[in-house]
Amino acid sequence: MARILIVDDDQTIGLMLKDILEFSDHKVTVSQQPKLTKENILQHDIELILLDKLISGVDGTDVCAELKADEEVAHVPIIMMSALHNVGDLCKSVGAVEFIPKPFDMETLLNRVSEVLARDKDGKSARS
Repeated sequence: MARILIVDDDQTIGLMLKDILEFSDHKVTVSQQPKLTKENILQHDIELILLDKLISGVDGTDVCAELKADEEVAHVPIIMMSALHNVGDLCKSVGAVEFIPKPFDMETLLNRVSEVLARDKDGKSARS
């Protein structure tokens, strides 16, 4: 299926998401270091990012904005997630294609991931 990067400082959540996504045949990389997101994208040829809003004192919206401003990785869609339910519009304003409020169920996560991956393949031509 797809190569997905999860950036979340909660190791339990990261591993749970990894298990759920790998069960659906995705290849998943988990990182607790938002500053290494670009390197992880390039190293693992990432096709989708799940990015937490608050990661170890770093604001995920800043990470998202930096990635979207970098033409080398700007094509990779980002789904942001947060327990703060009033930040969806902010997350989308910096370039996230979707926002998922925490806690969420497996079905919601898998549906959003599938929708974004389908949109990305249909809308934008995939990199060769």
